[in-house]
Amino acid sequence: MSKHKANRGIKSLIEILFVSTRLGLTSFGGPIAHLGYFHAEYIHKRKWLDEKNYADLVALCQFLPGPASSQVGIGIGVIRAGILGGILAFIGFTLPSVITLILFALIVQGLDIANAGWIHGLKIVAVVVVAHAILGMAQKLTPDVKRKTIALLALLATLLWQTAFTQVGVIIISAFIGYYIYQQQKESTESVMPFPVSRRFAVICLGLFFGLLILLPVLSEVTASRWIQMFDHFYRSGSLVFGGGHVVLPLLEREFVLTGWLSEEAFLAGYGAAQAVPGPLFTFGSYLGAVMNGWQGGLLATVAIFLPAFLLILGALPFWDTLRRNPKINGALMGVNAAVVGILVSAFYEPIWMSSILEPLDFAFAALLFSMLVYWKQPPWVIVVTGAMGGLFMTFF
Repeated sequence: MSKHKANRGIKSLIEILFVSTRLGLTSFGGPIAHLGYFHAEYIHKRKWLDEKNYADLVALCQFLPGPASSQVGIGIGVIRAGILGGILAFIGFTLPSVITLILFALIVQGLDIANAGWIHGLKIVAVVVVAHAILGMAQKLTPDVKRKTIALLALLATLLWQTAFTQVGVIIISAFIGYYIYQQQKESTESVMPFPVSRRFAVICLGLFFGLLILLPVLSEVTASRWIQMFDHFYRSGSLVFGGGHVVLPLLEREFVLTGWLSEEAFLAGYGAAQAVPGPLFTFGSYLGAVMNGWQGGLLATVAIFLPAFLLILGALPFWDTLRRNPKINGALMGVNAAVVGILVSAFYEPIWMSSILEPLDFAFAALLFSMLVYWKQPPWVIVVTGAMGGLFMTFF
C-alpha cells in the first residue's frame, strides 16, 4: 500500500512539473492572463481545485505582497502534492522565462523583439484567455445583485484610481461589506482545501520572511559583499510589491538604476524582453542579475525575488483555510471574491485590452480565437500557436 502511495505521489509530482512547464512555455500576457491560463488548465480541465477554492486562493494571493500568479501556482502545487509539488509547480512555470531572459542578457541585449508581430498576436491571445476566465468566475462568484454591485464598485475603484494600494484597499473594504451582508449566510457548497503544511512550519516561514527583511540590510552593510547586496535588493523588491508584476519595475529601477548598478538603457531593453516572453514578469529580475553578474547573478536574483512569495504563501495558507470555514469570515470572503471579479475586469481593460486591441482587425482576430477556445473547445496551446502565427501574418496588412 505504501509503495502504491509513493508511486502515486511521484506520478503527481511528474504531472505537476509537466503541466506547469507547459504553462510556463505558453502563458503570455501578464499576471491576470496567467490566472486565466491556470483556471483553464488546473480547474476547468484537470479539476485539481473547485471554483470556490480557486477563487479563495486567488483572493488571498491578491491580498499578499508579491507575484500573485506565481503564488497561486505555488499554492496549487502544494495543495496537490505538498511542498515539493509547490516547488516543482514554481520551477515549471518560471524556468522557461528565466532561461530565456538570462540568455537574452548574455547574448542579444540589443535585439528589439517587443514590437514583433507575433508578440502582438500573443497579446490578443491574452485578451481571449482572460475574457473566458472572467466570464467563468463571474458566473460562480457574483450570482446575486449584491455581489454584482460589489464587483462593479471594485471595477470602478481600481479603474479610476490606479495606485499600488488601491487593490488592497478595495479587497479590505469588500471584506467588511461581505462580512456585514453575508455573516449569517452559509455557502451552499462546503469546500475543503487540503493543505499539507503544519501551522508550526507556517509560523517558521512567516518568521523567516520578516527576519530576512530585517537582517539582510544589516548583513549588506556589515559585509559589503556585492552578492549579499544584490540578494538584499531583490528580496526587498519581491517583498514590498502590491498590485502585480508591473509594480515591481519602479522598485527595481530605484534599487539598481538610480544607484548606478546598471544603465537605464540596459534596464529598458530587459523590460521589453520580459514583456515578450511567457511566465511571470518577476523574471525580469533574472535578466537584471545576469546583466550585473553573469548567469550566476541571474540565478541568485531569481531565488531572491521569488523567495518572499514562497514564504508568504506557505505561511498564510494553513491559517487561511481555518479562517475561511468560519461563517462570518466566509461572508467576508464572498465579498472579497466578488471584488476580485471586478479587479480582474479592470485589469482586463487596462492594460490587457488597451495594449492589444488597437484596430478592427485585432478585434476580429480576438473573436476568432475566443470562438476557438470557448465554442470549438480547442486547448489553450493551440490558441497560443494560432495567435502567434496570426499576429505575424497580420503584419502584412
